[in-house]
Amino acid sequence: MRVFGTRLATAIAAFAVTSAMALAGCRVNRPPNDHATTQTLYQSTISDPRTFNPILVTDSASAQAVGDLFEGLIRINPVTTLPEPGLAQSWELGDGGKTITFHLRRDVKWSDGVPFTARDVLFTMRVIYDPKIPNSSVFSMTVDGQPIKAEAPDDYTVVMRLPRPFAPIFYSIGFGIIPAHALEAAYAAGNFNHTWGIDTPADKLVSIGAYRMDRYVAAQLIAFKRNPRYWMRDEHGGQLPRLHGQVLLIVPDQNAQYLRFKGGQTDVYSPRPEEVYGLREDADRLKVTLKKVGIDTGSLFFAFNRNPRHYIQKGVTDPRYRWFTDLNFMRAMAHAIDKRGIINLCFRGLAVPAVSDVSPENKIFYDPNLKDYDYDLDLARKILDEAGYRMLRPGVRGDPEGHPLVFNLTTNSGVAVRDQMCAIFKQDLASLGITVNYRPLEFVTLVKALDSSFDWDCVLIGFTGGLEPNDGGDFLRSSGNLHLWNPSQPKPATPWEAEIDHLMDEGTTVMDQHQRAPYYWRIQEILHDQLPIIETVRQIDYVAYRNTLENYDPTVWGLDKPEWVQFRAQ
Repeated sequence: MRVFGTRLATAIAAFAVTSAMALAGCRVNRPPNDHATTQTLYQSTISDPRTFNPILVTDSASAQAVGDLFEGLIRINPVTTLPEPGLAQSWELGDGGKTITFHLRRDVKWSDGVPFTARDVLFTMRVIYDPKIPNSSVFSMTVDGQPIKAEAPDDYTVVMRLPRPFAPIFYSIGFGIIPAHALEAAYAAGNFNHTWGIDTPADKLVSIGAYRMDRYVAAQLIAFKRNPRYWMRDEHGGQLPRLHGQVLLIVPDQNAQYLRFKGGQTDVYSPRPEEVYGLREDADRLKVTLKKVGIDTGSLFFAFNRNPRHYIQKGVTDPRYRWFTDLNFMRAMAHAIDKRGIINLCFRGLAVPAVSDVSPENKIFYDPNLKDYDYDLDLARKILDEAGYRMLRPGVRGDPEGHPLVFNLTTNSGVAVRDQMCAIFKQDLASLGITVNYRPLEFVTLVKALDSSFDWDCVLIGFTGGLEPNDGGDFLRSSGNLHLWNPSQPKPATPWEAEIDHLMDEGTTVMDQHQRAPYYWRIQEILHDQLPIIETVRQIDYVAYRNTLENYDPTVWGLDKPEWVQFRAQ
């Protein structure tokens, strides 16, 4: 599953958001360096969540808020990138790979004390496959258009039956399990889509992960406490997680986030490129560690809206729809993106050009053979001229029907590097005679425009990335709810989208990972050629954290063993 991201590497620094402190009022005034006493880790995020219901999550703020409330049958080790036991302590394959029998842990309880059983797994799958429940998990859990069937011979055994062997299966079934006893009534009443919204009292959220929510104050903070019933133990049988709690401060300005970290109010921070060098120089004074993590695993791209439901009204087609679906226009846009300038000016050299939807950190599925679109305004100008987009008057270019080329550009507000990228793009397009109206939006408002109202022209947005390309089905498939340029199509609108759908199916039939790769290389080639999205750059990610943090080991695929993180006694 992919989600809209405020940062492309939120999984590195955000592995839970909890607190064991009783917080008075809305302001957090924590004395610096009190970590050894409270064992409470502080972080910050740029936006409020949209939901606390894990099934309905499509944005990184919500994913971060509920990330450690829920767990799956299997978890992926971020170091080895291999599946490991989660709520299922073991499993075995049968029937040539078409049957998987999971043996659930018997010592697991929900945060309210109710035992975890197979009933919860079956209920979660029933919700995911319900067509009335909008969610992203269903796209990676569908095999040849069919759901994975599940049954429970007893309370601690789940048998899943697949139509055929399915290569991504162990990366597709890591979905968070939700509590049947707490949500079945709402589901039966048809109210699931309105259950566990951000107005839900914290004590009504039933978790199975390392933490439980303690408090949410809109625009201020989310606080979590350690879940005393969490099933995992350390090597000596001690309770995990070792942290007693965490607090996620909602700070919509990145400059303020940086100042809070430098002032000791937060303990972990993902620095912007312009902050890396300063943190390196000040590391000893600030008593922090700065670690280079790697190339971002997500993608940051410009996308143009191709949704006919927005641009074709009462038989009248907005001219922008014709531009954005014209490959000549889109090729000109691709040649107008100054990636090297963006790297130098916006990322201080700490980024690499992005050519593919898949990060080069994904060693198997990244296609190394794609050739990037060169930054060439003269070529962009020539493409537009030859396609009939002529200058109407000095500084104003029009389409073949004489409509001036004018469109809106947006991104999420409060992120300086994206403001700068949009300013560069706007300026270069102005030199081609194209007028761009730049209007950044608050993150929650932007996500609503992208997945609900569809009222947007061009957006600079980041999506999280993963190890398994099939998990991006909500983005890549024409029917996907995050198929950004034209989501939730009843059938593919174009032959190339139909080809991607076919490749997504075929790529799951080959069990050897290296033999699967060419299917996803072809998908990357199609996206590169058809330009529904135009890749920009990938940041080289760093993480800064307090020297008193122990067992803190960030990787490009997430934090290794987050339950073992703690503050060293002082």
